[in-house]
Amino acid sequence: MAEIETVGCESSIDLPQGLKRTHPCNALREQHAGQEVTLCGWVSRRRDHGGLIFIDLRDRSGFIQIVFSPEVELNAFNKAETVRNEYVLAVRGKVKLRSESTMNPNMATGAVEVYGHELRILNTAKTPPFYIQDNIDVDETLRLKYRYLDLRRPEMQRDLMLRHRVTKTMRDFLDKHEFVEIETPMLTRSTPEGARDYLVPSRVNPGKFYALPQSPQIFKQLLMVAGMERYFQITRCFRDEDLRADRQPEFTQLDIEMSFIDREDILSLMERMIAYIFKESLDINVPTPFPRISYDEAMAKYGSDKPDLRFEMEIKDISAAVRNSGFKVFDNVLANGGQVRAINVKGNANIPRRELDGLVDYAAIYGAKGLAWMCYTKEGIKSPITKFFNEQTLNQITELTAAETGDLLLIVADKAKVIAAALGQLRLEMARRLNLIDPNKLSFLWIIDFPMFEFDEEEKRWVAMHHPFTSPREEDVFYLGHEPDRIKAKAYDMVLNGIELGGGSIRIYHRDLQEKIFSAIGLSPEEAVEKFGFLLEAFEYGTPPHGGIAFGLDRLIMLMAKRSSLRDVIAFPKTQSASDVMTQAPSEVSPRQLKELFIKAEVLSKK
Repeated sequence: MAEIETVGCESSIDLPQGLKRTHPCNALREQHAGQEVTLCGWVSRRRDHGGLIFIDLRDRSGFIQIVFSPEVELNAFNKAETVRNEYVLAVRGKVKLRSESTMNPNMATGAVEVYGHELRILNTAKTPPFYIQDNIDVDETLRLKYRYLDLRRPEMQRDLMLRHRVTKTMRDFLDKHEFVEIETPMLTRSTPEGARDYLVPSRVNPGKFYALPQSPQIFKQLLMVAGMERYFQITRCFRDEDLRADRQPEFTQLDIEMSFIDREDILSLMERMIAYIFKESLDINVPTPFPRISYDEAMAKYGSDKPDLRFEMEIKDISAAVRNSGFKVFDNVLANGGQVRAINVKGNANIPRRELDGLVDYAAIYGAKGLAWMCYTKEGIKSPITKFFNEQTLNQITELTAAETGDLLLIVADKAKVIAAALGQLRLEMARRLNLIDPNKLSFLWIIDFPMFEFDEEEKRWVAMHHPFTSPREEDVFYLGHEPDRIKAKAYDMVLNGIELGGGSIRIYHRDLQEKIFSAIGLSPEEAVEKFGFLLEAFEYGTPPHGGIAFGLDRLIMLMAKRSSLRDVIAFPKTQSASDVMTQAPSEVSPRQLKELFIKAEVLSKK
């Protein structure tokens, strides 16, 4: 077996028959010309030019061109003729400058090459099922099945190295600010309030189950009770929920909690941390402070609590302009407490009618019963609904939406929630179609003053919008028990380019208030004690004011690497069906294993 040792910034490795790795492939430059080196890596490409054989050797650091010539060393040349892609090689040779005409500006090592004197084939390789190179057009399932090969591709290795730099930078920053990294349990109690738990049977406690943590929320609050004051953890979390491109059943988050602070302390420190991460990891300057808007403002202007502000196109309320206009659709919606709102798609008045019809169908996906439109052309406003409006109404609509010749208005009349969903998604869709989104722009912001509760139509009860340990604003506590929809929480989310990076809150730290919040979400006193009795009891032993935040590390890396899927920045991710096609997990287990756990498995058909 090879023994690895570190010498300065270079890695060295003892190889068979005395060869010792001296440099990573990507380390060689003009100043190394004339030196004898030993390199190790995989064959990325082999080219036989008759009298010369060229091999692009790849390791984690990058590439170098190796030249084998029968005039330099016949034995090495003959062995190079047998080499194929992805063979593992050790090569000893001399660094030479390339001629000006053969330099490769696309390679960091493009000014030099290594003439091989000795070649050792450390291992052969079958032909891979896809090319080991960037930007391959291959079905993702195949990539995931052979993930160990997929991870050889330079872009995948760059993403994992970025992930390493980011986590190191996080630790460095938090250490400088007196945080302590503390591990919390992976096997804990099931508290199914939110996403579904992953359950783990206990062999030594038959019939009982652990749950894998959805977050370390309760434990980090208990650490504040314990007087640790500043805690963090880069931890794995688990949620048994439906998956999307930005979700995984197991994911990593940076978890943070602080005592004796207020919202301003957390937001300011986290802005500085994010700016530090981007500067140290990508050499990008992120200006601070970040803009802050309330949840209500975000929903009204952008139809989302995680708006993408890299472009404008705000949603405008035109209810006042069209009220009592005689257009029955709008009049009926407004009479029943609804609204009429619009977005102005600048310069899109000449959109083809078939695309407009397609937008109507698109809005219907998000609950809109219809989509009205108005095109501001040189010949005037074109729309099936303008005949219902007088000149004053049209002028008011124009003024409220800042419409001008060449613009397209898209209008939805409905309840506020439906309007937000439909126009919010239409806003994003039109921005994509018109290339209004700068992929290199970073648009950070904070969303604050979230509602404390939201009504769950399926369960017919109020539930916590964030989680039930979030503190309500002091001025809103009065509404507990009779007007929960009026209560705002001391909660906050950090958003980047329309994606939630992290969320947190100032926590409840008095037992009586925590019990009131449990009651508001339908937990009886007995249920509250059964599920959270240890936390309630801890609050009776001098709990400090505290608050925190958790960042989705996978999402952050995905955005920093400019990827569209979390799976590209996780070494061994699951598919959208929560399966691992490489290891074939999840899988059945033997009857013996089930018997040891006192479990009998019976698969019920889905109804």
